[in-house]
Amino acid sequence: MTDTGNALSDETPGDAAPGDHAARRRIGFFGPFGTFTQQALRTIESPESAEHVPFRTVPDVLDAVQSGEVDAGFVPIENSIEGMVNFTQDALAFDHDLIITNEVVIDIEHCLLVRPGASLDDVTTLLSIPVATAQCHRYLRERLAEVEIVPASSTADAARRVSESDDPTVAALAPRVAAEVYGLDIAEADVADHAGNQTRFVMVATSGVAAPTGHDRTALVVYQRSDEPGSLIAILQEFAARRINLSNLFSRPTKAGGLGDYCFIMYAEGHVSDELLADTMRSLHAKQGGVKFLGSYPAAGEAAATERQHAGGRWRDADDWLADIRANITG
Repeated sequence: MTDTGNALSDETPGDAAPGDHAARRRIGFFGPFGTFTQQALRTIESPESAEHVPFRTVPDVLDAVQSGEVDAGFVPIENSIEGMVNFTQDALAFDHDLIITNEVVIDIEHCLLVRPGASLDDVTTLLSIPVATAQCHRYLRERLAEVEIVPASSTADAARRVSESDDPTVAALAPRVAAEVYGLDIAEADVADHAGNQTRFVMVATSGVAAPTGHDRTALVVYQRSDEPGSLIAILQEFAARRINLSNLFSRPTKAGGLGDYCFIMYAEGHVSDELLADTMRSLHAKQGGVKFLGSYPAAGEAAATERQHAGGRWRDADDWLADIRANITG
């Protein structure tokens, strides 16, 4: 790959697939090679089936998708401990016109990586990103209290920098896969403070809504018509009346107004092709200040409960009932 724009070099062992790169789909991801993002990407698109193109930042990935430099982008959007990745969510909501087409959830295992032959007792400097060190704060305070923590642009970048250093006192807090990519030793594995740490990643493209699967999620941004008492309740009632579950709901400043100017970003169970969800979106678009559609796509994890299907049946029964009544209207 030619290193253009903010893309990183892909000359990393184990990730360059043979054959004609130009003929394969190009997927940009938050790099460099060996990040949790690429680990998740590999579960749905191997380097053999698609060219993995690393970028320095999440905005760089999204810019590359918007410009057509890559066919799709793959970025983190939510962590079970830290919550939403706001810079990703805000970029999708306010800065880009992209559609979420898929999602992946993986378990996050933080490891302490050192140069071959080095010991954890030798470490005086630890490289990683603030989110990773925050998730391992208790361990680092108890085991490496005197170690200087130096920010890196990504966990994999931290591993790369350690691999390129001759200093055995420098370590990285990074994914297990980064040890394989950069030839480092795992001094200690699974050092996070809380078990069950997971991150959700999404695939984005400029167009193309994924076909419904029966287990889907739809992402929306809803702007209030006015900041007044009951505005959020009015929005939520549209979903509650149709028994549509919201898997996530949070507010974000619109960045267009002053303090108190917020919109709501929500993830609903269902697909835009579903009658109930489509009716909800129609009502919100008519009553609120604006609605931005961020995509309908297959939801990760176990299939949701069938309550929405039952509600859909009752809704169709109600339509039939009303149609029978209207059929008796005389001219």
